Amino acid sequence: MQVGLVGLGRMGGNMRERLRSAGHEVIGYDRDPSVSDTAGLTDLVNRLTPPRVVWLMVPVAVTEATVRELGALLSEGDIVIDGGNTRYTDDAPRAAWLHERGIGYLDVGVSGGIWGREAGYALMVGGAEEHVSRCMPIFMALKPPGEFGFVHAGPVGAGHYAKMVHNGIEYALMHAYAEGYELMRASGLITDVPGVIKSWREGTVVRSWLLDLLDRALDEDPDLSGLRGYVEDTGEGRWTVEESIRLAVPLNVIAASLFARFASRQEDSPAMKAVAALRREFGGHTVRKG
Repeated sequence: MQVGLVGLGRMGGNMRERLRSAGHEVIGYDRDPSVSDTAGLTDLVNRLTPPRVVWLMVPVAVTEATVRELGALLSEGDIVIDGGNTRYTDDAPRAAWLHERGIGYLDVGVSGGIWGREAGYALMVGGAEEHVSRCMPIFMALKPPGEFGFVHAGPVGAGHYAKMVHNGIEYALMHAYAEGYELMRASGLITDVPGVIKSWREGTVVRSWLLDLLDRALDEDPDLSGLRGYVEDTGEGRWTVEESIRLAVPLNVIAASLFARFASRQEDSPAMKAVAALRREFGGHTVRKG
């Protein structure tokens, strides 16, 4: 197939190379001219043969504007694929707007990070069956080899919803490994914490790719002394917790892992200062001055 790819950063650039290695023609656009194949979106659309497929891998902040610009350039029968981390509630209005112009829309949750070029990408797709079927050669080239790694999750919005939940689970798994690492370091009993992490990679029920990546990080820096314990979030964890509130589904672990990220950004917690003040007032406990 021929596909236009907008956004050639850490994931988009590797996706372009994986698709090309599978024999597909990829014409890419990026704001960085050093990696772009085209001079802009108009040039990209003009170089694609109708009916076109254009895949977006751009930040959430510019996705809507990019879709709108493309919608004015594309023709009836074309398809737009949003592979970014869009909030699922944005998908249906976007699909409806494109549908008025005869343009199809698919939302695709993409997981694989910087390793996807070699290992493949897990793809969670939302949209109409006719659009999914037409784009299957692209999906098959991007997914990992084997039976799994691709799902048509449901109608428009289902792909990004699945990816939202995926990333919420990712938050929780990462934090569980991190807490275990810290507890072992504090124990005074375990003398080889990185070795324990490494031993878990084979045969245990907690083995995973995330554990493999923690082991890799500890190989490079056993005490993680080169890092600051400051962790951002890109939105999906928040959306997962907000959705749990909407549906009254308890997400105790995922919510706690999100709040832990918030705590990582505080130099000195105002809440804990208040707790220290209360202990001093009712119990006369010593309070350390900042």
